[in-house]
Amino acid sequence: MKATEMLNEHGQSLWLDNITRKMLDEGTIQRFIDDYSVTGLTSNPSIFDKAIESGVYDDAIRAKSSAGLEDEALFVDLAIEDLRRAADLFLGVHERTDGVDGWVSLEVSPQLAYDTEATIDAARKLHARAGRNNLFIKIPGTTEGLPAITASVAAGVPVNVTLLFSADHYRAAADAFLKGIEQRIDEGLDPDVGSVASVFMSRWDVAVTDKVPPELKDRLGLAVGLDVYRAYRDLMDSDRVLRLQNAGMRMQRLLWASTKTKDPDASDTLYVHGLAAPFTVNTMPDDTLENFYDHGEVGELMPRDGGDADALLAQFANAGVDTVALATRLQTDGASSFVSAWKDLMSRVASQRKDAS
Repeated sequence: MKATEMLNEHGQSLWLDNITRKMLDEGTIQRFIDDYSVTGLTSNPSIFDKAIESGVYDDAIRAKSSAGLEDEALFVDLAIEDLRRAADLFLGVHERTDGVDGWVSLEVSPQLAYDTEATIDAARKLHARAGRNNLFIKIPGTTEGLPAITASVAAGVPVNVTLLFSADHYRAAADAFLKGIEQRIDEGLDPDVGSVASVFMSRWDVAVTDKVPPELKDRLGLAVGLDVYRAYRDLMDSDRVLRLQNAGMRMQRLLWASTKTKDPDASDTLYVHGLAAPFTVNTMPDDTLENFYDHGEVGELMPRDGGDADALLAQFANAGVDTVALATRLQTDGASSFVSAWKDLMSRVASQRKDAS
């Protein structure tokens, strides 16, 4: 049995963090579904930027530009077309798991990360326009994003909460989700609204790579992961969640994001085998997926009680790493990098649209 299948057997979903029209046209995503146990997909502006740069969208951009669409509207059109196709590929998984799995994700403009009302409006419109039940709208878990998450879930919009980095970030995102479900129950609405909370892993180790002793190198991300997983499992067992589940809620799932290894000296599956845990999702770029399929191994699963998380985090604290402050900085920097990626994408679309005219 391949390692990808073994993780699936242990109760972890493997999602692909990539999408291009070429991958759809050539059957690459279908192959990942059939052979690699992939059961969902995420996307982001950087992914689409690289795909558009490749030229595969030139004809589509030319046609949409001729129809009068400009930069952002043109891109959203392209993204929705691709994600509808991907959602349809995963529809069988979605139906077979009764909505637990088989999701794809579409992001609101990162420029709205600090604008609550605009995020709420964009999430509602994007989900309605996409017209697929198994499509998440990605909303950042910033301070301003949290009430947008609650409002979107209360309106029945499935949400992928992104840009989370720590157990505290996770708890805030989960609370925002649960508040939305509680509103639906109070209003007599169906409380079964899909959601995942995406915690970014590899950026932790990148941030401290030159600031910690060799024995702590590439260990902070997994230590934080243990802490987050403990918070997740504790919340799953809480009276609040059990009460809402009795009312028909399906618990928001924890998703590991940013799982490509950045250190060339570390294992190329570090954030896959190191984050193996039931009731979770691991989304990874295709090269990491290929590596894990080829030579990955599944060892012990993450302990629900956090294992040695506290001891590991104490070692980082002794080395001068303030993880609370670093989590805040990583989220702020992440939001800024998403905005930069979005601007690059819009510039790319504008350039391609100009060349196509």
